[in-house]
Amino acid sequence: MKLLFLGDVVGRSGRTAIAEVLPRLRRDWALDFVVVNGENATGGMGLSGAHAALLFAAGADCVTLGDHAFDQRDMLAYIEQEPRIIRPLNFARTAPGHGARFFDAPGGRRVFVAQVLGQAFMKRPFDDPFSAIEAALKPATLGGTAQAVIVEVHAEATSEKMAFGHWCDGRASLVVGTHTHVPTADTQILERGTAFQSDAGMCGDYDSVIGMDKLEPITRFVTGMPKGRFSPAEGEATLCGVYVETDDATGRARRVAAVRLGGRRARAEP
Repeated sequence: MKLLFLGDVVGRSGRTAIAEVLPRLRRDWALDFVVVNGENATGGMGLSGAHAALLFAAGADCVTLGDHAFDQRDMLAYIEQEPRIIRPLNFARTAPGHGARFFDAPGGRRVFVAQVLGQAFMKRPFDDPFSAIEAALKPATLGGTAQAVIVEVHAEATSEKMAFGHWCDGRASLVVGTHTHVPTADTQILERGTAFQSDAGMCGDYDSVIGMDKLEPITRFVTGMPKGRFSPAEGEATLCGVYVETDDATGRARRVAAVRLGGRRARAEP
C-alpha cells in the first residue's frame, strides 16, 4: 500500500495548502490511504466540524486530533457523527469519539489507525500511552486483520516518541510523532519493519514560531509577559509529513521518505 501521513495543519495557511495540494498528491502518487493531523487547523487551536469536512473533501481518509482535540466546542458532538476522526486513546475516559479504528482501503484491504498522547512535558497528566496502545493493537494483526497499521504519537519529547516506535516495531507499518511541528531528520525503517519518524512536522507557514505569528511568542520569551493572543502565521505553507510503501502480505514498510512540499523551505518528496 502507498500511505501518506501529513503533520499538524495550522490555521488558514495549512488548510489552504491541504485543499490545493492533497488532491494532486493522491492522483500523482497513487495513494491508497491518507491520514492528516488536524488539531490546530481552526485558528491554531482545535478543529471545527466545517474545517474537518474541508480536510476530508481534499482527500484525507482519516483526521487525527491531539491535546487540543476539543478546543472547538462543536467537535464534542461532531466527532460522534464522523467516525473518520480519531482522538487520542488516552485523552480522557469520558471523551467522545474513538482513539482507534479500522478503515476500508482500495482492493478490500483494511488500515488500522490509532493515536496516543505522550506524558513527558505535557501540560496534563494523561494516562499511560504504552498500555493504551497495547490493548488497542490486539485486534489489529499486521498482515492479518490489517494490511497496514498506523500509530501516531502526539507528544513533546522525542525520546518518548522514539521509545514508542521501538515498542511498536513489528506491530505497526508506521509510527509517527506529531505535536512539536518541526520535522525530524530520523526517518527510518526499524529492525522489525516499522517505518518511523519522531515528528512529521506541520502543514503551515514556517516563517513563524511553530506556525504562530512570530511577534507574540517572541514577546513572551523576551519579557515573560503576554501582550496578546497567539494567531496562526498566514504566509505560504509547507506541507510536511511521511510517505510509506508497505507490503500487503506482511504490512511491513518497504520504503519510507520524509515529505516537504511548498513554502520557502527545502523541498523533498518520494
